[in-house]
Amino acid sequence: MPDAAETADLFSRAPVIPVLTIEDHESAVPLARALCDGGLPVLEVTLRTRAALAAIAAIAVEVPECIVGAGTVVRHVDAAFAIDAGAKFLVSPGTDSVLAETFTEIEIPVLPGCATVSEAMVLSDLGFDILKFFPAEASGGAAWLNAVAAPLPHIRFCPTGGIDQANAGDYLALPNVIAVGGSWVVPRDALAARDFARIRKLAQEAASLRG
Repeated sequence: MPDAAETADLFSRAPVIPVLTIEDHESAVPLARALCDGGLPVLEVTLRTRAALAAIAAIAVEVPECIVGAGTVVRHVDAAFAIDAGAKFLVSPGTDSVLAETFTEIEIPVLPGCATVSEAMVLSDLGFDILKFFPAEASGGAAWLNAVAAPLPHIRFCPTGGIDQANAGDYLALPNVIAVGGSWVVPRDALAARDFARIRKLAQEAASLRG
């Protein structure tokens, strides 16, 4: 079971965790460097592309100042492959019973996904008190998080899904939000053009969201 203090420390290092969908693993290292230079050292690489595991491996080896993890973990085998590639944490969009059992058996930090109060309660009973809230905007957004703060005071969330520069501050102002996840810091056109200076600037703006 991941250590609770280690998990809290990891996900509180920056207000925003970039959610990265990397199609070309050769862009992974300069992308990670741009984000870290901009003040966002915790990076989630989604397992949605064939390049994802190679990207995780490259960042883990060549950009040690970053903490790279794997997102879109939906199967036991996803977790195993991600850890073998060098992922330092795992994130799931949702958490069924099989995946929850898998997460309790590994030692690195995990951010299990939930979208309802009942799901959050079940995961908390298993020992997970920092959860991904996904899809955040579609599931009630900041209002939902504010409403559950009183009945679930021991749980903190990393909301992801529909969050951008315009609304991230609303989430980060909530005491039960440890960080937000978002892809807006890496626009597709900027990554395709390898405009890492623009990405670094967006990372700097995101890093300043919670002073």
